[in-house]
Amino acid sequence: MTGLALFISVFLACAVEAVEATTIVLAAGTARDWKSSLMGTGSALGVLAIVIGAFGPSISHLPINSLRLFVGGLLLVFGLQWVRKAILRASGYKALHDEDAIFQEEIAAAKIANEGKKFGVHDWYSFTLSFKGVLLEGLEVAFIVLTFGTIQHRVGLASLAALAAVLVVVAAGVALRKPLARVPENQMKFIVGIMLTSFGIFWGAEGAGAEWPHKDLSLLAIIPFMVALSLLLIAVLKTQKARIHTSVGANGSLGSIKSSITNVADFDEADAEAIIEDRGFVKAIKDFGYFWYDFLIGDDLIGTLIVLASMEATNLAFHGGVNGWWILPVGVALLLPINLLRVTR
Repeated sequence: MTGLALFISVFLACAVEAVEATTIVLAAGTARDWKSSLMGTGSALGVLAIVIGAFGPSISHLPINSLRLFVGGLLLVFGLQWVRKAILRASGYKALHDEDAIFQEEIAAAKIANEGKKFGVHDWYSFTLSFKGVLLEGLEVAFIVLTFGTIQHRVGLASLAALAAVLVVVAAGVALRKPLARVPENQMKFIVGIMLTSFGIFWGAEGAGAEWPHKDLSLLAIIPFMVALSLLLIAVLKTQKARIHTSVGANGSLGSIKSSITNVADFDEADAEAIIEDRGFVKAIKDFGYFWYDFLIGDDLIGTLIVLASMEATNLAFHGGVNGWWILPVGVALLLPINLLRVTR
């Protein structure tokens, strides 16, 4: 990957996360208390710095094939979640991501929340809302920077791209004092999802022992493959949705179909429970475990298992003297339709 391609990939991915975090912080500060909101933001950044300092060096010291396998697998799981949701949005099965609507919802929730002072923080609700939003989105930024940067031995460049994305988004948010509703976030998520998945296929297969026919140039085939597959699935789902509506118009049985579509529209990554709230030690441990499960696997355990099985099949083929570079692309081509049909039927 060239330096420019690395910079653009990291910049776009981190910009998406920064938009979401900025929206939450703006809502907390506007509706409640700016000082508490900024304290929550600063605390989250401090936790992120500790996490990066603790895990960053250990990732960089992994053997190159183990690193490719590890990073490729995470990028595949992560990227496929974005691609699947982008396909559902584009085909009409999932509501488009509306930062303005999210901002208004956060404002409304913040206004009716009870006031409370804890640990010297004037407004605990503003603090926790900002802390949680920045920490969750920040972890994804850190993940993108460490994985892309480490495997290309350009953590500095990846960090610069992430910093540039965050500064641009935050500056725009501060200047406008409202959500960045005009940012084409859904299109950006689709593009970033395609890139994450494509690099995940490439590095995952290499880490499992496969050799791509044309080395790095194979990415020029993997990316169009993912775009074509996604566009095909969007067309199929649009046809399916149109057929459903035609069927509804013919027999009037709207209830169950409406219910299923609504469920898909609400089908999104579960926001981790407020793990810093005082709800008892056991509850905190459960929430902490759920947070990492949601971050690494999300709502698609079946997809994760298929990815792992495809990587294991690639490794078995390697040990059997077969160059199985094609196994992961085939696995993804099977996985996406299975998952999409599972949530839209």
